[in-house]
Amino acid sequence: MFILASASPRRRALLRQIGAKFVSITPAIDEIEDGEHPRDAVIRNALVKARKVAEEYPDHAVLGADTAVVLNGKSFGKPRDAAEARHVLSLLEGRQHSVLTGIAWVIDGHAYTDAAETLVRFAPMTEAEIAAYVATGESMGKAGAYAIQGRAAIYIEELHGSFSNVVGLPLHAVAALAKTAGIAMEDTDESA
Repeated sequence: MFILASASPRRRALLRQIGAKFVSITPAIDEIEDGEHPRDAVIRNALVKARKVAEEYPDHAVLGADTAVVLNGKSFGKPRDAAEARHVLSLLEGRQHSVLTGIAWVIDGHAYTDAAETLVRFAPMTEAEIAAYVATGESMGKAGAYAIQGRAAIYIEELHGSFSNVVGLPLHAVAALAKTAGIAMEDTDESA
């Protein structure tokens, strides 16, 4: 069993989907955005989350993750309000952007990090469509102000890379990095 250093219900659902055995603990940290390269920023934020929880639970493997939507080198996290959500979607509509998720495993004082990138092309959206989507409330709490697994799916024209990455956790990358680190993501019972 490992610890997921996240409050994200989407990350928990993805891990449950693959049969992972974990508990979720929300780290008490503030994510930092200081102008560094978006890939470096998501990895650093994921590592800060994992290390914070690992300090309290040193005998457990801890997984941290951080997702950002990136357009022309600018990162977009979770919108603060509906106006910001409308603004972000107005920038994304009709264009291709990148979804980056940094992942970090911390175990026995060692850190293993990586990042996954998925390219997503949004269909053109009218101002009325953007306003209607934001009015559903689905934009809030989502990097880039949309949920690909929700109503925003009708606006996704193309996807190159991991779907689960866009939801918030690149499952293949997480499992591959866990294997490298020697971390079992599910309990195995060999007595059966």
